[in-house]
Amino acid sequence: GYDLAVVRVSGVKGLKPLALGNSDNVRVGDPVVAIGAPFDLEGTVTSGIISARERPITAGGRSGDGSDVSYVDALQTDAPINPGNSGGPLLDTQGRVIGINSAIRSAEDGTDSGTSGAGSIGLGFAIPINQGRRVAEELINTGKATHPVIGVTLDLDYAGDGARVGTQDGTAGSPVTAGGPADRAGIRAGDVITQVDGRPVHSGEELIVRTRAHRPGDRLSLTVERGGRARTLTLVLGSSGGD
Repeated sequence: GYDLAVVRVSGVKGLKPLALGNSDNVRVGDPVVAIGAPFDLEGTVTSGIISARERPITAGGRSGDGSDVSYVDALQTDAPINPGNSGGPLLDTQGRVIGINSAIRSAEDGTDSGTSGAGSIGLGFAIPINQGRRVAEELINTGKATHPVIGVTLDLDYAGDGARVGTQDGTAGSPVTAGGPADRAGIRAGDVITQVDGRPVHSGEELIVRTRAHRPGDRLSLTVERGGRARTLTLVLGSSGGD
């Protein structure tokens, strides 16, 4: 779900790892350099700036199969990124890794993809290295990566503004997990979540991205609309491991 993996290498010597920076300190307008192998052109270097921070994107996935979708609270850059750049580092001017190049916006269909055949249109996205470091450490230490959960089933077909919790239709289980984080916070079926910590969310996918930027156990302030009235609820994130 984070579009990240850890690879163990053996039988090699003399490797010099790149220093990791702090993606929380990145600012819009900062110059950056991307390194990768676009269209198999090994060791290609491109430069640009940070165009935006905390850009919620969803990428990948097969039609109807949400398990293959990656949710990233991304750094956006205009450094030319093309198919083959994915997995390469995004560096600051000190040579520190601040992101992992992950996806581009395709002019062909307007979607985010790490494998599209289209070329760069100046809309590239990188996984912030702080998120990458956390996931990598979990994979190295435990063999798996957890992600924070709210404990609801979202109505991803909802066309209004905000993220709507599914409604009880009588044919499936409750959209609010009994005893889960949302249930304990007082969220109900049909509620529309419009803000997370004072920042607007405009869709279910965006709420997932905002949530994934946190850790299990973090406390969030959610603005929820119910019956035409807004209320603020406090929720403690659970874990995909079952917390």
